[in-house]
Amino acid sequence: MPRPAWTLFAYRMIVPDEQFDLFACRENRFHLALRQLELNGQVDRTLCGGFLPAQPRWEDLQRPALKDRRLCAACRDALQAQRRGLPSAANVW
Repeated sequence: MPRPAWTLFAYRMIVPDEQFDLFACRENRFHLALRQLELNGQVDRTLCGGFLPAQPRWEDLQRPALKDRRLCAACRDALQAQRRGLPSAANVW
């Protein structure tokens, strides 16, 4: 069975913990990042453009997480834009 062009498997979720790094976000929220970091891109950034924590706690992205109120709204918007094949304004640094 062929895999669709867009899939949740392409993303990971960063879960804040006691090592929460303020460079990632000023709020205690879940953030999204590409699973396979691109060599020509900003490898130290989340989908919303924030910095990755020094030692992120990664989790696989599951569909229910997209409705979680703790998910960063800018990351959710960037993910939806990528899903529709649109360039994401958050990814233009």
